[in-house]
Formats: sequence, C-alpha cells, structure tokens
Amino acid sequence: MTIIPTISTVLYDKIQLRERSEYTNIWSLLDNVYDPEIPVLSVWDIGILQNIEFDGDDYLIIITPTYSGCPAVDAIKEDIAKELQDNQIFNYQIKTRLSPAWTTDSMTLEGINKLRAYGIAPPTDVLDGCALHITPTENILCPQCNSRNTHIISEFGSTACKALFKCHDCQEPFDFFKCI
Repeated sequence: MTIIPTISTVLYDKIQLRERSEYTNIWSLLDNVYDPEIPVLSVWDIGILQNIEFDGDDYLIIITPTYSGCPAVDAIKEDIAKELQDNQIFNYQIKTRLSPAWTTDSMTLEGINKLRAYGIAPPTDVLDGCALHITPTENILCPQCNSRNTHIISEFGSTACKALFKCHDCQEPFDFFKCI
C-alpha cells in the first residue's frame, strides 16, 4: 500500500498564495527567520508567516502568532525587521493578524518533519489524528524510538503550546506539539 501525504486546505491555500506572490524574494528572505522557541522551524514552516502584500509605499508582512499571548511575537517581529534591513529593505510594516487564528494545520510538512527530528512529537503523530483538538493522554509516537507506548506527564511542556510526555520503552521524556 502506498501512503500519499495530504495537506490541510489551510496549508494548501497558503502555499498557493506564496507561489503566486509577486514578492517571492521577500518570502525567501523570511525563510531565514526562525521561531525563537523552536529554532529549527522557520516562521514559514511553523505557519506564522501568513502573507506579504504591498500597499503602494510599504511591504506588509502579515503574521499570526501561534496563540494571542505568545511571548515570542516581539522577538519574531525583531528578527523579521533585521532580516529585511540586512537585505536593504526598509519600507515595510509588520502586522499581526489574529483572525483567522493560527492552527497546527498551518505547519508545513517540512516543519512537521523538522519537529520530529528535533525531538518534539508533531501534532500529526496523534494515533487518531487531530480531529478533536484535545491533548491525548497516551499513544503519541515517541520521536526518539518511534514507540507508541507513551503517556502524558504534564498538560504543559517547555511552552504552553506543548505537552510533556514520557516513553515507557526508551524512558525518554519528550514534548508533544499540541493540536490547535
């Protein structure tokens, strides 16, 4: 049996928006901006970077934080500004858009794989999928040994968007990026 990966309509629409954009150079520059809390994920991979527009004077960089109280937003804005300025782009505004809200459906497939390689179980590693958007208490795929013999230790891990799990087979604790 061949498994064909599918992506959410949210991610599909974002990919289409990026690929059809007139500002591909800026999209590419911002691939160099990483989430300070998960430094293997670019703002594109995690789904924070929503759009790039031009209003006649300024480029508008539209971001949506993973949740409205995310403490990394200011650092991300500073990193975006630095990347643009380092590349001689000074006419820009960075806008935060809270609606529609960010969801884990915004993560790229590359981002999901990077999370797993970094030791964080991505939201796609839930046995029954993310349909219920509640944190499971067991059977998350361990990113260390690929066992599902796991259980939750704490609803909150190293950040509010992650839960802390432990694997019974390799005995390692690990973060699980919650389905949001």
